[in-house]
Amino acid sequence: MPSRRDLANAVRALSMDAVQQAKSGHPGAPMGLADIAQVLWNDFLKHNPADPDWVDRDRFVLSNGHGSMLLYALLHLSGYDLPIEELKKFRQLHSKTPGHPEKGYAPGVETTTGPLGQGLANAVGMAIAEKVLATDFNRPGHTIVDHYTYTIVGDGCLMEGISHEVCSLSGTLGLSKLIVIYDDNGISIDGEVHDWFNDNTSARFSAYGWQVLSDIDGHDSEAVVSAIMAAKADTARPSLICCKTVIGFGSPNKQGKESCHGAPLGADEITLTRKQLGWEYPPFEIPRDHYGGWDATERGAAFQKDWTEKMSLYKSEYPALHKEFERRMRGFLPPDFESEANSYIASCQFSMQKMASRKASQNALNAYGSILPELLGGSADLAGSNLTLWSGSKPISSGDGGGNYIHYGVREFGMSAIINGIALHGGFINYGGTFLMFMEYARNAVRMAALMKINSIFVYTHDSIGLGEDGPTHQPVEQLTALRATPNLHTWRPCDNTETAVCWKLAIQRTDGPSALIFSRQGLEPMKRSTSQVDEISRGGYILQDCTNPRAIIIATGSEVELAVNAADELAKNGIHVRVVSLPCAELFDIQDEDYREFVLPSHISSRIAVEASHPDFWRKYVGLKGSVVGMSSFGESAPGPMVMDHFGFSVKNVVAEVLEVVH
Repeated sequence: MPSRRDLANAVRALSMDAVQQAKSGHPGAPMGLADIAQVLWNDFLKHNPADPDWVDRDRFVLSNGHGSMLLYALLHLSGYDLPIEELKKFRQLHSKTPGHPEKGYAPGVETTTGPLGQGLANAVGMAIAEKVLATDFNRPGHTIVDHYTYTIVGDGCLMEGISHEVCSLSGTLGLSKLIVIYDDNGISIDGEVHDWFNDNTSARFSAYGWQVLSDIDGHDSEAVVSAIMAAKADTARPSLICCKTVIGFGSPNKQGKESCHGAPLGADEITLTRKQLGWEYPPFEIPRDHYGGWDATERGAAFQKDWTEKMSLYKSEYPALHKEFERRMRGFLPPDFESEANSYIASCQFSMQKMASRKASQNALNAYGSILPELLGGSADLAGSNLTLWSGSKPISSGDGGGNYIHYGVREFGMSAIINGIALHGGFINYGGTFLMFMEYARNAVRMAALMKINSIFVYTHDSIGLGEDGPTHQPVEQLTALRATPNLHTWRPCDNTETAVCWKLAIQRTDGPSALIFSRQGLEPMKRSTSQVDEISRGGYILQDCTNPRAIIIATGSEVELAVNAADELAKNGIHVRVVSLPCAELFDIQDEDYREFVLPSHISSRIAVEASHPDFWRKYVGLKGSVVGMSSFGESAPGPMVMDHFGFSVKNVVAEVLEVVH
């Protein structure tokens, strides 16, 4: 039987060979982490290669995603459906082994990592999900949710500010099933990190309320075993295991140096490394007994069989809970959700209440939350402004995981990446709120949600210069454009209570990507609609107010829809009839069939005006060369909201003038 070091060397060999064949990549981290990974995956990790989506598996996140060959080697050797041919195609087009781990390519990859620190944040979200699910479903004598989240981080992950945000919160919430292994190799791309990263990391995490296991030799398997056992023994705190490692371990001339961080070792150095490690096999060749030492299929089947038997007993004693658990982990909504949501939407249209869309959002949460036990929300210290708390909200805490609301504190980026981790874990419909302006702090997490096609819901209030007195630091201008430019993200800016109810319904139902819901601070007038118009909201854009032979079309979203309607009414008094189109979600409208899009925005009507208190460039594709946009080409001003809106041209008078300009 191969020794631990022999098994670890298989990871090292595959990593350096794949990077060399690709002519690019990061061999150093996988080679330095191989001994740790061998212990974790062979002695502790509860998983089943035959069923990568088994719900009670331990989660493993490689936060320093540039070391992706470590993960691919582990998956291949352990028995996942990742054949050696895919490792040979590392970093190549259409392979299952892209340069950084990407969710949905290779089985067993839990999340997309690469932007440093976000994998750690995702892991925090997974640990939160486990804690809440365990409280919701475990019963005395029946522990059906019981898994750990392990993540490996590097110096870069801990330098990123997001690591502070999420690790501080983790300690506060007492996420005892989160175990973080710090690859303390002292090297980054630019060289030895002591000149720019000299933190007392142990003291830092102790201050967060973590258990810290310091100065562990990452190449001493027994020391790693002891450290992980100690981490698992602490049932009150998350654990950080600080492992001293040598980057590029085994490379005679490059180990411990930045030269092995982000470039192939080179053919000559690989030859020397093979000799140094005692690895006598050619590239991509792993001996049968080494595969046998790594293969986790039998062990994984036993893990899952044991859990299945527990579930059978659980089903017998708690049939309703078992059914609910199965529903939630499969991602199915309650069977009556569609009808209940439609009834609520109809009631919104019937009531014709004026309100800020942030308040309409809270009302929607009250309506949907009562029938969605999987709803898990939160806000970045703005619950009273975002109105993300609803009547059934109960905060989770260190001592009580039985809640459905997270007070994230002033941690917009951390919150957004944690939300992604919760979505990846499964079992929840989750959302988090902040001001639209502060989306900027979290921009990359929103992008990652879109990249992974996960159902994260980002709630953004105070959506324009209309928020008023807080001024241009808080008034978004270009943020809607950035969100709408993000592939696979649905960005909603509803104009009233009804559109808000619809956007929440569709965001909840969406299974192939995230949604950004944009809400106002100021009150919005309800719009008159027929039943068919209400139905058409879900198509992303529709004719809100029409006329015979319109001379122009006004397109608007959010608070500016009321302005567009009022301008159309004023124009009609002068014999100029225009159509008003509400376009709350352009991404949905753009994927409608051509006939419908032509019906709403007929090509023969070239006189078009878009009205939105945001950057104008997005709207050029709808108004064309002859059209006009009433938008924001500058930052805002500090003054009462109506005064600011009027100052920047968001008035009936100005919109009428713009329409007259394009029709003449």
